Amino acid sequence: MTRYPYDGVDLRKNPEAYRVGRGEQGVFHAEPYKSELLPLWSFKNEASARESSAAIFDKFVEYRESGDFVGMDVARKFLQMGYTRAMRYAKHEGGDKSRPRENPDPEKEKCAVLFHEKWRSAAEDSEYLRQKKEHRERNG
Repeated sequence: MTRYPYDGVDLRKNPEAYRVGRGEQGVFHAEPYKSELLPLWSFKNEASARESSAAIFDKFVEYRESGDFVGMDVARKFLQMGYTRAMRYAKHEGGDKSRPRENPDPEKEKCAVLFHEKWRSAAEDSEYLRQKKEHRERNG
């Protein structure tokens, strides 16, 4: 099991401990953000994915407005994870990679599209990109 340098660390109080990483890495170790975002995360059906992706993106904006880069990045990761997990369930029965579907589940594909739109909006946000660069320069 991978151990993150911020396991057990409050990243709001200690943002310097956070490393951006690749993709969705570390999302379940990033407290207190994980606890704030995980309850919002759902892709059960199109309606839940629409509500979930909007709520997580709203948190992204809230973090951005308060200058909280770590919160923005963790929210971005939850949006990305909504997309990747919904696609897995669209293409594989029960999300099990060993059970591919002959035809993708259209409902899960719609969920994936909703998350993808919000994920890309977050990942391409100019303030997010500026703060990401600054965070990496300061903290690695």
